[in-house]
Amino acid sequence: MRILLVEDDFEQLEPLQGILSEAGYIVDAAEDGEIAQWLISQKDYDLLIVDWMLPTISGLALCRQYRLSGKNAPVLMLTVRAA
Repeated sequence: MRILLVEDDFEQLEPLQGILSEAGYIVDAAEDGEIAQWLISQKDYDLLIVDWMLPTISGLALCRQYRLSGKNAPVLMLTVRAA
């Protein structure tokens, strides 16, 4: 299973990537929406784990673009937002 992990906080990105990799998943990581957008255009993913608030392109905008491109892998949104 190939996972795209998009998180701008390196203190959260690194441990999540490590745990998922140790569990046997292939994990590509991106620290902003532009890098994630490029990765999505290059590879097919089985799951996206995306932070809601990202630099350059928000996680929400990234997910909208992903769906509009016709791709339909599940997306798990991470957020610290209360609402």
